[in-house]
Amino acid sequence: MTIVSVLLAILLLAILIVVHELGHFWAARWMGIEVTEFGVGFGPKLFGWKSKKHDTRFVIRAIPLGGYNAFFEDTEKEKADPNDPRLYRNQNVWKRMFMVLMGPMMNFVLAFVVAAGFYWVSGIPTVTGVDPYISGVNAAGAAWEAGLQAGDVITEINGVNMLDGTMETLLDTIAAYREEDGPMQVTVQRGEETLHLELTPQWNEDEGRMMLGVLIGGRYRTVTERTDLIGAIGAGADLCWRGANLILDALRRLVTTGEGLDQTAGPVGVISVISTEVRSGGFQAFLEMLISISINLGLMNLLPIPGLDGSKLIFGLIEAVRGKPVPPEKEAIVNTVGIVILLGLMAVLTFRDVLNLFR
Repeated sequence: MTIVSVLLAILLLAILIVVHELGHFWAARWMGIEVTEFGVGFGPKLFGWKSKKHDTRFVIRAIPLGGYNAFFEDTEKEKADPNDPRLYRNQNVWKRMFMVLMGPMMNFVLAFVVAAGFYWVSGIPTVTGVDPYISGVNAAGAAWEAGLQAGDVITEINGVNMLDGTMETLLDTIAAYREEDGPMQVTVQRGEETLHLELTPQWNEDEGRMMLGVLIGGRYRTVTERTDLIGAIGAGADLCWRGANLILDALRRLVTTGEGLDQTAGPVGVISVISTEVRSGGFQAFLEMLISISINLGLMNLLPIPGLDGSKLIFGLIEAVRGKPVPPEKEAIVNTVGIVILLGLMAVLTFRDVLNLFR
């Protein structure tokens, strides 16, 4: 990872979070819910200003990986009249639910606008093939011992071209290796540098095949065709729809079978993946990651997990059906437990991500 690619990764996450919080903010304004403070980032305050028209403080904080909306309920409830209509809990439940929903919705809107805009400017790509590359290297495997790095491209093995437009040639060549064959002579492209390495695949009992100890990603070969705005809108919507279905399918497999749990990452891991992709794929990779993670963020926030937007929508629906809210202390307990669990999970994932960086 380079400093520039890491900064771009942080910028990408900051954009997604700010857009999400702006969705809540604009919806609250539209619904007449008073927002006393809108913050970007967390940690020490860098600077801020106050809107004279709406009496809202805008704050920029030091660590740009978060954001929040503080309502009249959060800042003034101790000295406010319990019947004060400005209190968040005294707002109409449907207004509050709309405000909550608009955070994730803005992530979907962002993904769609970026996708459609990119297609309109650059054209719609048609896939003609795929080129494999190293997206990750397992510690202590054959690839790690030989010095392979994430982002490397294996161009040849024993003189045979691996970039024939398929993933299968590389995967089949590795799987077909036998111990008596001797070390593989591997040609690797790393940026502008060409490397010649010797690799000896190792038998993996769990997989039942020879492996190098790498994660293989694929970059599509495409032919681009120019399109008008209508065509770009349709292509952007189709991309977002397919992306959302892939994410939902991955979540389903994660919950039902645990598949993909070992690839789950915290903020450090996400930044590492983004920076690797941006370094090797440039501006297009930046936009692709923005679209994918924005859809992911929107969907994750809609899940009924305590502390996330989905949980708040569930409490809103319960209130709408019962005609009265869930007691605040009970809702607070549920949300606190959920947030503690999420923070604990985040800490574990971050610790694992940091260890992986030093392997």
